[in-house]
Amino acid sequence: MIYTFITAIVFIALIATGAAFLIYGFVQKAKNTGKRIIPVAVPAAMIAVGLILVILIPGSFHTVEAGSVALVKQLGVIVDVEQPGTYFDFYLTRKYEEYDVKVQQVEIQTEAYTADAQSMDISMVLQFQIDSAKVEEIAVNYGSLEALTNRIQSVAVERTKATLSQYQAEKLIEERDRVSPKVQTVINEEMQKKEYCVTFNSTVLTDITFSEAFEAAVEAKMMAQQEKLQAQYENEKKKEQAEAALYVAEQEAKALVAKAQAEADAQVALAQSDARAIMLKSVEIARMLGYTVNQTTVEEEVIYDIVFDEQHTGSDIADYLKYVEYISKWDGKLPQVVTGENGFMITVPMPNS
Repeated sequence: MIYTFITAIVFIALIATGAAFLIYGFVQKAKNTGKRIIPVAVPAAMIAVGLILVILIPGSFHTVEAGSVALVKQLGVIVDVEQPGTYFDFYLTRKYEEYDVKVQQVEIQTEAYTADAQSMDISMVLQFQIDSAKVEEIAVNYGSLEALTNRIQSVAVERTKATLSQYQAEKLIEERDRVSPKVQTVINEEMQKKEYCVTFNSTVLTDITFSEAFEAAVEAKMMAQQEKLQAQYENEKKKEQAEAALYVAEQEAKALVAKAQAEADAQVALAQSDARAIMLKSVEIARMLGYTVNQTTVEEEVIYDIVFDEQHTGSDIADYLKYVEYISKWDGKLPQVVTGENGFMITVPMPNS
């Protein structure tokens, strides 16, 4: 501020001095020629001073826009850093170089290679912001914001290529979403190792494009994998269906076996029941015919023992059982033909009167 005030005073003094010399020249010329030229000299001097002011004053006003800072150089030497505003400095001795302190966005397109030597085209967006307090350092080390941006871009490309070269092409395609944050971390670490006077914001890999031949090969491989998975799925489905059919068949077979077993058990039980009934009938007939029948009980089951001797041989019991069975099956009708030793006899039924 003090320098600006002093510059303004010196500037006005120079103009006044120039005007005085101009008027003095006209006066001396008038004396030598003997003419009265004073009335002409004063307007001429005023015009000259006006021209000087029109030329010098506008160029000495410097405006620093919002979002920028200005590096002030006096005769090539950095003397100050000005914030946004309007300043008056003699432009012939002082220059203002503006530096944009807003977020810088750099779009990068480059070529890189994977670990298996597959070429790819990379598109990425890099964002950073310079430190306004280190504008003088940026000017000394890099000369301009453009030179600093080019350096940061070179570092970002180098670190991105080094990171992507660690991946196989197919692996890179699978993990593309996780690669961008890793690239950002690597670049950020590199920015912190050296003094770039910036705040690193982000790096986004917007696109990774492989050659058409490789893309076609990957697509064919993916289709083959999908077909393989589909075939495995269909095989598993058929296997499940076969297992289900086998299970149903086994259950049906078990049901048939169980049914047959039940029928066999029922027949055995029926046979045992019939045998028991015949045995009870035999005991009853034996008692009726005068046989001795012994009776014992074993585990809640009654066991009968018929005693046979010379008089009781058991043949009469068998004949009686046949007779009882015949009676149980006879329908009450007499036979119409009876055979004998002397021929046969026909019985003719008489009609009911």
